Amino acid sequence: MLNKLAASELVLNEDGSVYHLNLLPEDIADKVILVGDPDRVPKVSQYFDKVEVKKNKREFYTHTGTLRGERISVMSTGIGTENIDIVMNELDALVNIDLKEKEFKKEHKSLQLFRMGTCGSVNPDVQVDNMLVTQNVVGLDGLMHFYQDYEFENDFSKNFMEKFPYAKIKPMLYFADWSEELGELYKDAKYHGNTATFPGFYAPQGRQLRLKALDDKFLETLNELGVTNFEMETSAIYALSKLLGHKAITVNNVIANRRRGEFSADHHASEKNLITWVLDRIIK
Repeated sequence: MLNKLAASELVLNEDGSVYHLNLLPEDIADKVILVGDPDRVPKVSQYFDKVEVKKNKREFYTHTGTLRGERISVMSTGIGTENIDIVMNELDALVNIDLKEKEFKKEHKSLQLFRMGTCGSVNPDVQVDNMLVTQNVVGLDGLMHFYQDYEFENDFSKNFMEKFPYAKIKPMLYFADWSEELGELYKDAKYHGNTATFPGFYAPQGRQLRLKALDDKFLETLNELGVTNFEMETSAIYALSKLLGHKAITVNNVIANRRRGEFSADHHASEKNLITWVLDRIIK
């Protein structure tokens, strides 16, 4: 039939699972925790009542089980918005596309997505080893310009675009914000802020080894424009959630303050605190 998705568009494995995540629809819960590092997946799932599904392919590891009697998944995304593009589209396909018929389902399912990660701060007043929830996000990676019909504007984005001084980067920018509903779960976080999502770890984040970054004052400029912290995934999670009809929230533990040159004295303890703090609130 003409309305079926072509095999080249919806790529599946031999067992019918989605290509990169290696998952079948029954393998995933409606609440999904997204972490970057595959090693963090078992660190999260060890707190589950039980784990029923363990699957992986490449950097994408998934554990699904129950937490306080409710079904939940934790999945690693790897680093960067290009990986988030894969994760978000394949997660959506699992719940909103009939994989056997390769047709869109008539009834839409909305997932609840919780990014659990670490970040650096560009605000000198933000203390390390504390929770920071992303309310607004600016993406500097350009991903959403490849999608039709994505538009988002609010006070943060208008102010940022008006004052952003880097002409070469400006055309790549896009914006999004959190799910207020999920934000209510984490209203007791020490910080709520505006996040910048970068397309790299070195020059985009102001680091200089043998190559010079665009501007030594880049992070300081972002802070002046209202940015609190930075990482490498949230803009794509928030923006694609808006297009696909899902709800998303990012909770990061601040492990570095770049303006003060500080790094967490024990980032392993900080990571454990992040995991338990998020899980305590995700399911009551």
